[in-house]
Amino acid sequence: MSAVSTTALAASTITPPNIEYSQVAPMLVVFGAALAGVLVEAFTPRPLRRPVHLVLALGSLAAAFVWTIVIAGTHHIFTGGSAGHVAANGAVAVDRPTLFIQATILVLALVSIMLLADTSISPFAAQAAAPPGSAEERESLAAGFMHTEIFPLTLFAVGGMLLFPASNDLLTMFVALEVLSLPLYLLCGLARRRRLISHEAAMKYFLLGAYSSAFFLFGIAMLYGFAGSVRLSAIASEAAVNTSNSTLLYAGIALAGLGLLFKIGAVPFHGWKPDVYQGAPTPITALMASCVVVSGFGALLRVFYVAFGALTWDWRPAFWVIAILTMVIGAIIAVTQTDVKRLLAYSSIAHAGFVLTAVIAVSTAGLSSSLFYLVSYGFTTVGAFAVITLVRDAGGEAWHLSRWAGLGRRSPVVAGIFALFLLAFAGIPLTSGFMGKFTVFQAAIAAGETPLVIVGVVASAVAAFFYVRVIVLMFFSDPLPDGPEVVVPGVFTASAVTVGVIATLFLGIIPGPVLDLASHAANQLFVR
Repeated sequence: MSAVSTTALAASTITPPNIEYSQVAPMLVVFGAALAGVLVEAFTPRPLRRPVHLVLALGSLAAAFVWTIVIAGTHHIFTGGSAGHVAANGAVAVDRPTLFIQATILVLALVSIMLLADTSISPFAAQAAAPPGSAEERESLAAGFMHTEIFPLTLFAVGGMLLFPASNDLLTMFVALEVLSLPLYLLCGLARRRRLISHEAAMKYFLLGAYSSAFFLFGIAMLYGFAGSVRLSAIASEAAVNTSNSTLLYAGIALAGLGLLFKIGAVPFHGWKPDVYQGAPTPITALMASCVVVSGFGALLRVFYVAFGALTWDWRPAFWVIAILTMVIGAIIAVTQTDVKRLLAYSSIAHAGFVLTAVIAVSTAGLSSSLFYLVSYGFTTVGAFAVITLVRDAGGEAWHLSRWAGLGRRSPVVAGIFALFLLAFAGIPLTSGFMGKFTVFQAAIAAGETPLVIVGVVASAVAAFFYVRVIVLMFFSDPLPDGPEVVVPGVFTASAVTVGVIATLFLGIIPGPVLDLASHAANQLFVR
């Protein structure tokens, strides 16, 4: 056969992929801004990098959010129209739950970027009190420069978070998992102060991520061996008719589930999560505690509702055990913590257990309540970590709880705001936390999981103890003579705290609009 005929044959058999760029535009905008940020680092003079990065980061996230709303409006997804469709040759799903989750991630990422941007309190900013190193570092200390590479790294991570819950096949999901994780490993170790503990957090988060990726990849291999495909819908179809390779199927479910449970920090896969939260720069901790958790739960919901939806009686017993362990252990160990960031880390573990109670329901109500809980928890978490950045000692943030004694007398506004967030975590009425727990427990009871709800209520009562303990410490203890100072927040940090307060109160007092959106988003579950 001649070279011409061979070329013609090859050209006739290759079909170019149908990407549908308009449907994946929000992710492309974020990734494009991240790439532009790399070029800014290479070619822009140092004094101009921060303002240029801010425009790129905030502008791209806002544009991606608007585009997400446009996509939902174009297909009437939230008004009873199209249930969604797949794009990029079936690799990416554009459906109601995905758009809801992506919009949530984008707003939370926008607020987290505000914490990164404030040089007056950011742990990435060079401070005059930092120990001098090289001549370049001394110059940056004098000028007050900061690690501006955090902005493109954050955008790469956010792009991966957007793709993770939208992935319609396991291979795309694995790529998204790596894209969201790798930048975070670096970001955890970039703190200017307490570098050793920051580097330790980066190493531990890398090891956790390696375990997560390894388990997930082995699970993909098992499921491919079972179904001959990595597409979620193909795995579901094969599981419905093929019972001869059940060993591969169940091994794949277990290993892929382990990888996803690592990402949400469920017990016993939480590992070094509290150490990572403690050592990472606080704005990065806020990003991980909100956006990564939302993205991880979105991927978990998609895999277990789409690929394994017909096998609920096989994996639900294991999830029962995991949910109980996560709620109980997270709440009990949090009582013993004396570091405010570790306390919130174990709190986030307990909250992951509360969301799992709704995931186990495998119903429209379970999905909608999970979505609402992720929104309410995300905003409260970002606001709480924003407050932590404001309470500072001479050496940096005042992390030990004893340093917060009498804060209500030193700064009643800041202490009151932090108390509001703690009450929301505890699930006190008129806060977003109460409505979140009410919806997930209601969905669980409707699915016949009353014993699991009883455990959740007991765990909530235990958790309320250590939240109230911090409030009592702030308002009913004498302030220390050398107690920490509350710095005046910059515009960005003040905006982040304000958004957290408004969202916490709004979702607790007037939850109807967001609950309706979550119900519409979950009305037809995930597209296959």
